[in-house]
Amino acid sequence: MPLKLSLKPGEKFVLNGAVIVNGDKRTNLIIQNKASILRDKDIIQQEDANTPAKRIYFPVMMMYLDEENSQDYYDEFTMRMAEFMGAMDNPDILGVCVAVSKDVMCQDYYQALSKCRLLFEFEDERLSYVPEGVSKDATGHRESA
Repeated sequence: MPLKLSLKPGEKFVLNGAVIVNGDKRTNLIIQNKASILRDKDIIQQEDANTPAKRIYFPVMMMYLDEENSQDYYDEFTMRMAEFMGAMDNPDILGVCVAVSKDVMCQDYYQALSKCRLLFEFEDERLSYVPEGVSKDATGHRESA
């Protein structure tokens, strides 16, 4: 089944490892065969993999974009996923972790990346949670009330 990409002016995406930038007009592309494609908004740099969920996402993304070196990234993925799952007790999130792992085992990296975004949402909820009696100061740091 073909993939239709609708690109905004100047939007970047990666196609089989090549970074492509759309011109100055909106464009529609139709990809007829299997290809590794990620939009700029779905790409994170290694230095931006600074949370547990992003440290899972990054090696999966690299397996998707760089299949030649996927074993190195797979080893990183398994270590990060084991750490993450070891710290979780939420059955729903553990289920997402298992689903991501199954997708990775089947080399369905794009689906794994989509499911990893659910981990981002969970993590964002946890990191933004402020218990009662604690407020954030102007810098976002917690302080006791």
